[in-house]
Amino acid sequence: MANIITVGRLVLLFVVVVMIYQRPVDLALLSMILLIVVFAGDGLDGWVARRRQSTSQFGAVFDIAGDRIVETVLWVVFANLNLVPVWAPLAVITRGGIVDALRSLSYAEGKTAFGEDSMMRSAVTRWLTSGRFMRAFYGYVKAAGFVFLAGLAGYQQPGAAGTWLAAVYGIDLVRILGWLFVWLALALMLIRGLPVIVDAWPYLRQSRAVGAAAVSTVEPPVARR
Repeated sequence: MANIITVGRLVLLFVVVVMIYQRPVDLALLSMILLIVVFAGDGLDGWVARRRQSTSQFGAVFDIAGDRIVETVLWVVFANLNLVPVWAPLAVITRGGIVDALRSLSYAEGKTAFGEDSMMRSAVTRWLTSGRFMRAFYGYVKAAGFVFLAGLAGYQQPGAAGTWLAAVYGIDLVRILGWLFVWLALALMLIRGLPVIVDAWPYLRQSRAVGAAAVSTVEPPVARR
């Protein structure tokens, strides 16, 4: 059930993307509401998995993959619309690739990205990356930032004059808070990636040691006469 929710989030995401490109003004409110649903589903799938006692390593990895797709697609879309600089999605993609590659080293030992079996080794790194408060806070900040950008995409269209978008986004405080959420989301994304790099180092050294041991045990070929 949890995996079905993740698939549903992805389908809904691409529906929102089409709406933002095709009808940014007329469907602005609906696209903003649907984005809230997409991000609400991130917490819902985990809750359902725990409630039904159907948590699994595949489910955890699939959930992370879903989050990566949602995040990356939206940053790319808003960069394409010239609402955020191009380095934003590039930073997201780079950080995601590094973090996911390092996390894969711990999966072989039965570790997970979040939860009791998290790969995090210290209380601080565990709190930053897998703590429920920080995960929820980061999720709320991302949701607020992307919802703001979805409305901003419509507000910047000529047809937005005289609409509720012009009334709401014409308020300085709304724009200030909106951009605060956007930049805070990017900052948290980078900050939460650093502990993974630090705590993955022992797994990386262990992997290299195993590889070196395997090479050393290979017998040299016998020379033929």
